[in-house]
Amino acid sequence: MERGAYTLVLRLDNELDVLVGSLGMLFFRRGYYSYTGSALGKGGYKRVQRHLQIMQGRRSVRRWHIDWLLPLACLEEAFLTNTAERLECLIAGRIGARLEPVPGFGCTDCRCPSHLHYSSSLKAMLDAVRDAHGAYGEIKYLASTNAQ
Repeated sequence: MERGAYTLVLRLDNELDVLVGSLGMLFFRRGYYSYTGSALGKGGYKRVQRHLQIMQGRRSVRRWHIDWLLPLACLEEAFLTNTAERLECLIAGRIGARLEPVPGFGCTDCRCPSHLHYSSSLKAMLDAVRDAHGAYGEIKYLASTNAQ
């Protein structure tokens, strides 16, 4: 079973206020967001499939911060880096060096400023995510579903 770190690149077509679990109400601008997470557990990349099921409305249980945003977004791309190492914080940090973080999002179990980053430009978003994953290994892509 493949395991590693992943980043979902999402698109929001409208500005939204979203209640995000313990973070409370957050304002999200129209544009692109990248969420970086870990799929090192026994299910490996099944976690990414779970996120897609939430996005598509086929699953309703909200467990992580990202679960509150997914049903409101469209998937542009998913980047996967196979590894047994905990790279998600390093990847999120590299993305955050180039893009604007959403403070405290997706990082309750680490000391990162954020695991969710914003850009108004899809090109800037994809470049930052591709470079961050590429620094740690071969990138695999999951075809977008553009589910909303």
